[in-house]
Amino acid sequence: MHYKDYYAALGIPKNADLDQIKKAYRQLAHAYHPDVSKAPDAEARFKDAAQAYATLKDPVKRAAYDQLEPLAPNTEFTPPPQWQEDHSDTWHSFEYMDLDELMAAMGKGGKGAHGPHSPMPINGRDYENTVHISLEDARRGTALTIEVAATEGQRTLQVAIPPGVREGQRVRLRGQGGHGRHGGGNGDLYLRIALKTHPVFRPDRHDLYFDLFLSPWEAALGAEVQVPTLDGAVLLTVPSGTPAGRTLRLRGRGLAKDHSDLFALVHIANPPTLNSQERKLYQELASTSAFNPRSFPLETPHAPHTPHAH
Repeated sequence: MHYKDYYAALGIPKNADLDQIKKAYRQLAHAYHPDVSKAPDAEARFKDAAQAYATLKDPVKRAAYDQLEPLAPNTEFTPPPQWQEDHSDTWHSFEYMDLDELMAAMGKGGKGAHGPHSPMPINGRDYENTVHISLEDARRGTALTIEVAATEGQRTLQVAIPPGVREGQRVRLRGQGGHGRHGGGNGDLYLRIALKTHPVFRPDRHDLYFDLFLSPWEAALGAEVQVPTLDGAVLLTVPSGTPAGRTLRLRGRGLAKDHSDLFALVHIANPPTLNSQERKLYQELASTSAFNPRSFPLETPHAPHTPHAH
């Protein structure tokens, strides 16, 4: 941690009273306000003065600050033992300390105790892990064993993933984060869901999509075809005259059973080769059918616009 001399920042002696502190701060704030001063270090001087003033104007914070061993500015120093124990995982430099917590850490029982204050409750940290699960597990729910790296050491947890989760969703496990101190509550563990790639289905939030290939006669005549779902194969009714590009819906077959669907995206697949009988049937169809897939109307060119004479 880095020590900052707040008295030097304000240019006041260590026995300065509150009026001297206020006066020094007002003068520095006016002189080094970034909107007023053109000095290259104006913003840093302004922040240092504000930080020093916020600490020294408060008698309790000032008393806590005065208990620190004075050092040369910006040199490394070791904070009180209890502070180091409580905050080694979250605080990195003195300029970001909350001096209310510093005062409590220095003025409680145990190491470094200098006053009657009881320890401040400190809540544990929240943690986040990413878990990779299959689409089948996302629909049905699953149980996982995960390793959680925490400041208290690595832990192994058995966790339950509820059914119906989707990509990017966070599952909250209350109290499974960092341990609280001095009566503070434990933090939470958040599991971010990452869905594994599936060979058939593509997720879109809670819905699923897959490619359904139909023969020309199935698309033209309609059919009952067997299609896959995450719960096993089912029969899907294909209406007659189904074109390529249409989506057919299977309700409730997505990742969440009560509010998501499975969509079949239709593709028309022609036979790669034709035997003599198939060719004969296609030729008969071609000679008897009046259907023309290119019978869309052609646009007629617009006449050039002629401006009206005035």
